[in-house]
Amino acid sequence: MTYILLAAGKGTRLHPITLSYPKTLFKLADNVSVIQRMVNMLRYFDANAKIIVVTGFMNKQIQDELSNVIFVYNPFYSVTNSIASLWFARNLFVNDDNVTLINGDIVMEDMLIKDILTKPADKPYVLLDSSVKKDGDYNVQVNGNRVVVMSKELDGYCGEYAGVIKFDKGSLTPFLRELDNMIEDRKHDLWFEDVLVEMIFKENFKLYFKDICDYDWTEIDCVDDLVLAREIHCNSSYGQLFG
Repeated sequence: MTYILLAAGKGTRLHPITLSYPKTLFKLADNVSVIQRMVNMLRYFDANAKIIVVTGFMNKQIQDELSNVIFVYNPFYSVTNSIASLWFARNLFVNDDNVTLINGDIVMEDMLIKDILTKPADKPYVLLDSSVKKDGDYNVQVNGNRVVVMSKELDGYCGEYAGVIKFDKGSLTPFLRELDNMIEDRKHDLWFEDVLVEMIFKENFKLYFKDICDYDWTEIDCVDDLVLAREIHCNSSYGQLFG
């Protein structure tokens, strides 16, 4: 399976900590960082993993941290968002059968990676946590088994988006086509998730969801998230193999 880790951002919400240090390199233990742990765990549970890491801010530091991955550099990271980072990598996975997009600042318990991230998808879906009903960062509203919108501006929602989207082959092609269209329309300041929102509204694209409320995870946006990320790693049985 193919995994794309998006790690080009500057982590401005964690300033001054991240002024000269990418949050993806935050140490969860002496020998493992946030992004290194995700790479290690993907390889542990998927021996045939193809891992693409898209960098921007502090590119050299991240490249020095990782091995046996494919690097893509977004030279315009300071004036673009994740939609542009993904666009730079698109030719490396356009013909792949199963693709998982992962925000680079996500830390998940090992069983979530084993049970869901490394399992092939038979339809496109996002991960959401239905235990988060308020103060979520980027949230998902659903109707039945389908996503109807994802946004930071929702007053009511089913759950918080967990930073992961999975595609089967049939859904990847239209997604990449719309990605190209939005870049051509100079919408390079959006998140890559906005491509799916555009498809839902324009084409009634069928996007599904999987609820991960029974698993531990966090996206690192503040200092409290850093503390939780370390707790998740320390409580992980497989994670102890990696530092």
